[in-house]
Amino acid sequence: MAAIMERSDENLLPAVYKEVSEAFNAGPTDLGYLTFTRNFVQALSSPLAGILVLHYDRPTVLAMGTMCWAISTAAVGASHHFMQVMFWRAINGFGLAIVIPALQSFIADSYLDGARGAGFGMLNLVGSVGGIGGSVLATIMAGQEYWGIPGWRCAFILMALLSSLIGLLVFLFVVDPRSLHANRAVNESFERDEFLEKEHAGSPSVWMDSWIAMKAVIRVQTFQIIVLQGIVGSLPWTAMVFFTMWFELIGFNNNNAAGLLSLFAIGCAMGSFLGGVIADKMSRIYPHSGRIMCAQFSAFMGIPFSWFLLIVIPQTINSWFTFAITLFFMGLMISWCATCANNPIFAEVVPTKHRTMIYAFDRAFEGSFSSFAAPIVGILSEKIYGYDPKSVNPLFGSKQEAFALSRGLFSVMALPFGLCSLFYSPLYLTFKRDRESARLASLKEQEMAEKS
Repeated sequence: MAAIMERSDENLLPAVYKEVSEAFNAGPTDLGYLTFTRNFVQALSSPLAGILVLHYDRPTVLAMGTMCWAISTAAVGASHHFMQVMFWRAINGFGLAIVIPALQSFIADSYLDGARGAGFGMLNLVGSVGGIGGSVLATIMAGQEYWGIPGWRCAFILMALLSSLIGLLVFLFVVDPRSLHANRAVNESFERDEFLEKEHAGSPSVWMDSWIAMKAVIRVQTFQIIVLQGIVGSLPWTAMVFFTMWFELIGFNNNNAAGLLSLFAIGCAMGSFLGGVIADKMSRIYPHSGRIMCAQFSAFMGIPFSWFLLIVIPQTINSWFTFAITLFFMGLMISWCATCANNPIFAEVVPTKHRTMIYAFDRAFEGSFSSFAAPIVGILSEKIYGYDPKSVNPLFGSKQEAFALSRGLFSVMALPFGLCSLFYSPLYLTFKRDRESARLASLKEQEMAEKS
């Protein structure tokens, strides 16, 4: 449920970009800065999740982050000035920074090595339900008024109330898998955790523990390579926040635009799960390269799909079915990387105690650079391709502005997808070595725990 609300909250603002643009007289560049602000603060704050999880149980950390983003979401719906929206989006990023790495390490501890792809795929599948719900709800409500309040503002307030409820439920009922010693499915991991907890109890400095964990994570070469590909690989996904606005500029109404984005989200949800399952099977056949091959294939497929979607398909309302089919299969094929390779590999190259930290630093490095994608799309659309916010018709959009925005999107999607696929290649040399080093370190920790 927390994953559902987290993804729903992420998709809320992009779904009402057009309405927010009209309410605050903001162009694509301004809207891009809203996404940049949230993502950049989220990236800078992500290491905090790793520090908190070293000293608090993860359900408490998840509840804290959920309440933080709930308050900020409600505040965005009540804002009357653009700078207020930007401030609260920054606070929203802080809440998400705490939640996402904790969720990822939660899943990593709940599954064995050979099944983590399916585990992360299921998390993405469930989370995508929230993304679809939040996007569709906001897009449909955006064109209405409720009790004299614009629909997009009501959508933010409703989402905040639901998020608050989920945060309370997480705090009251969720149990950290590390505390389930009686029913542990991965016995060795929990014994290592117990030893590390005892070691921490006698530690003189919380910050020294955190600093040691940070250094241990950052020096892993496999982590460095995945972060490098993630920096460029996350650029297209950040740019996709403009899809709803692009479809509305073409002339699609709120319902049709919501339908297209829903199909894309369904494709991504199914693809992330499918990619995780395929990679689990591939990793049994090719233990040191199966996941990497799957990730390279998925990243490369982003190039032809971006070209066909943004360049080839005629940008008219008569192309709805072509857009729909393309978006579904695009989502199905390009959404594998996190579940088939990145997240499962991270869980295998560091000791169990450092898993939240490695996910947190991945978000920090990737998010800080990918944050620039949305403003870049806006700048390219306005400065190079001639997008003019004043030329947009609130009811019928503008084909010229849609064309400009599509070219800006393509510029920030096709090349990064190709580079992402290429940058996975060094993993063929480093993954095996780093995984064996992590296993050896874990065995040593277990031996020390048994002696003590």
